[in-house]
Amino acid sequence: MSRIGRMPIAVPAGVTVDIAENNHVTVKGPKGTLERTLPSEMDIKLEGDEVIVTRPNDLKKMKSLHGLTRTLIHNMVVGVTDGYEKKLEVNGVGYRAAKSGNKLTLSLGYSHPVEMIDPEGIETVLDGQNLIIVKGIDKEGVCQKAVLEIINVLHPTEEAYLLDCDPENVEDRRPAIGNH
Repeated sequence: MSRIGRMPIAVPAGVTVDIAENNHVTVKGPKGTLERTLPSEMDIKLEGDEVIVTRPNDLKKMKSLHGLTRTLIHNMVVGVTDGYEKKLEVNGVGYRAAKSGNKLTLSLGYSHPVEMIDPEGIETVLDGQNLIIVKGIDKEGVCQKAVLEIINVLHPTEEAYLLDCDPENVEDRRPAIGNH
């Protein structure tokens, strides 16, 4: 059995998990509601205050789907209870960010500022002019906004870093750019 897939998912107080036909899972909690249709091959059961995911056989595909299904449900439970956040630090001479309503404006050395609108369920918050915090209940949405949309606006040789914790407590994790 998959090591990740066989672990039960604890459902905290204040969170409800509904499993409908075709493995359509709905998780409701204090921060919101998430819905997702998961692979129908997996057997998902709610037993007491735990969600158990089992697979029908030991084919390679089923083993892969087993861990994936369990992780997606766990991410939904964590999202509706604690939420997710990613921090980005943008460094460069003259680089800065500004926030107006749900619009994030980045000045990154282009001839024009780059404007991005926050998608539904995702919020960007500024801490100073160079620290962008992306928050939301959907882990996939937060990471997509942080990485695919904000970081990819920069040239590959420019500096933008994802920080998993406070920038004051993080060692320099910048990638080596240019000659060593």
